[in-house]
Amino acid sequence: MIYSDVFQLIKVALQAGEKILSVYNDPNSDFQVEKKADNSPLTIADRLSNEIICNYLNKTSIPVLSEEGKHLDYSIRKDWEYLWVVDPLDGTKEFIKKNGEFTVNIALVHCGVPVLGVIYVPVKKDLYFGIEGEGAYKVENIENLDSFSDMAQLKAQGVRLPSVHDRNRFVVVASRSHLSAETEDFINGLRKKHNDLDIVSSGSSLKICLVAEGKADVYPRFAPTMEWDTAAGHAIARAAGCEIYQAGKDMPLIYNKEDLLNPWFIVELKRN
Repeated sequence: MIYSDVFQLIKVALQAGEKILSVYNDPNSDFQVEKKADNSPLTIADRLSNEIICNYLNKTSIPVLSEEGKHLDYSIRKDWEYLWVVDPLDGTKEFIKKNGEFTVNIALVHCGVPVLGVIYVPVKKDLYFGIEGEGAYKVENIENLDSFSDMAQLKAQGVRLPSVHDRNRFVVVASRSHLSAETEDFINGLRKKHNDLDIVSSGSSLKICLVAEGKADVYPRFAPTMEWDTAAGHAIARAAGCEIYQAGKDMPLIYNKEDLLNPWFIVELKRN
C-alpha cells in the first residue's frame, strides 16, 4: 500500500469529527442548510469537515475525490492508480435530524478496490478502521489519539471485527431514510427463509459497519448511493472478511468509475 501513516489519517478523521460536533452542539446554530444540485442537503459542518480532511490529504501524493470537492472529468481520473474517496459528513439528513447517526468517511482506493477505510461516529465517539491484509477494528469512546503512541496501541485498545458471533436471530439492516419498495421485497424474500428475522434501521455508513461487526447478517441497498457513501465502509467490510456485491451479480462494487453512482448492492456477513 502506497500510504502507510494510518495513525495520522485517523487523527485527521477525529479532528473532523470534533469540528462537526462544534456545529452540532451549538445551541445557536441553524446548520446553514443549503440544497445541492441533486437536492441533497449541505451544511456548514460538511464544509468545515471537508476543509480539515482535504487540507491534510492534499499534502499526500494521492489525488482526492470528495463529495464536497471538485469532481474531475473521468479522462483525468481514469489514470489514477490510487485515490482518496471522502465523505466528510455522511448522513447529513441524520445530522439535521439530530439523531447522531452520521459519520466521517475516508477511504484509500487502489485500482478500483478500497484497501483502507476510516469511519468515525462523532456523537457516539466510535471509531472503525480497516486495512487490507491487517484486519478491521472498532475502538469505542475515543475523541483523540493523545493517549496512544502508535497503531499497535490503538489496535490493542479496540476489538477486531467481526466481534459478534453468538446471535440467534437473522438480522437485516436497512436505511433509516431510504427504504425502497425493492428493499422491502428483498426483505420479504428473506422472511421465507428465516422465521426469526429482525430488522435494524440505521443511518449513514453505520449500516455497513453493523455487518462488519457481526451485528447484522445482510444490508441490501436498492436505492441510489455514490462512491463516497460506501468506499470507507467497503474497505472495513473487506478487512473484516465481508464483501459488498453488486445486486444480482457475483461482482464487488468498484470505484473511480466514469459514473460515480453506485449500482444497487448487498453487504453480506461471512459466516464460518
